[in-house]
Amino acid sequence: MKRTADEPAYVLHRYDWSESSLILEVFTRHHGRIALAAKGVKRPSSNFRPVLLPLQRLEIAFGGTGEIRQLKSAEWVGGQVMPTGEALLSGYYLNELLLRLIARDDPHAKLFDAYSAAVQVLASEHGEALQPALRAFELLLLREIGLLPMLDAQTSTLAPLLGDARYSLLPEAGLVETGGDDARPAMAGGQWRQLQEALDGPAPFSAVLPLTDSMMQALKPQLRALLNYHCGVNVLRTRQMMIDLQSL
Repeated sequence: MKRTADEPAYVLHRYDWSESSLILEVFTRHHGRIALAAKGVKRPSSNFRPVLLPLQRLEIAFGGTGEIRQLKSAEWVGGQVMPTGEALLSGYYLNELLLRLIARDDPHAKLFDAYSAAVQVLASEHGEALQPALRAFELLLLREIGLLPMLDAQTSTLAPLLGDARYSLLPEAGLVETGGDDARPAMAGGQWRQLQEALDGPAPFSAVLPLTDSMMQALKPQLRALLNYHCGVNVLRTRQMMIDLQSL
C-alpha cells in the first residue's frame, strides 16, 4: 500500500461513513483535494477527535491507491486559533468553493498557500479585513484553475486595456469595455492591470490583498457572478446561510 507522510493539509468537509467512522474531504499541498476514510474517529477514545477540525493546519499521513484512501495519522500544526462568527462562516465559504471547483487528485500548491494565508487572516482579523481576504482568494482560485482571463487585455480582441476606459468582467465573455450608460459593475483599465501585476508577483496573495480592499465595491459583484456561473448555482450555500443570518 502506497503511503504518504508529513503532508500539509486542511479538512474541508466530512461525511458519516459508519457509527464510528468518517469520510473526510481534505485539501493537501502536494496531492490536491483527496478523500480519506478516518476509521474509529467518532469514538470518545480516538486521538483524531480533537484534531480533525476545519480551518486548522494539519500534517497527515495516509495510504492506499483507490479513490478513498485511509487516514493513518494527523497532527495539529498549531499557530492559529479557530475563527469564530463571521470569520468562521467566511472560512466555510472558502471550503465550499474548493469542494465545488477543485477536482480530486489535482495538485495546486500555490492555491494551497493562498488558502493557508487567507485562513490566517480569518483567524486573526475581523470586520473589514475579512472581505479583502475573500476577494484575494477568489481571484487566485479562479486564476489557478484557469477560469480567470488575463486582466491586462480585452478577452475577445487581446487589445491592451486603456488606463481610463472602463471594463467589466463577464462570465461568458471575459473583460469587455463598457460605455458610460452601462449599469454593469466596471473598473478602470489601470485597476485591472494592477490586479494582473499583483497576481503575477512572487507573493500574489499579499500583493492582491490591499488592491481588493480599495476596489471592493466594483470587484465583489463581478467575482461573485463569475464564481456562481462556474459553480452552476445562483447562490452558494454558505452565502445563503450568511444572508439568512443577517436577516435574523
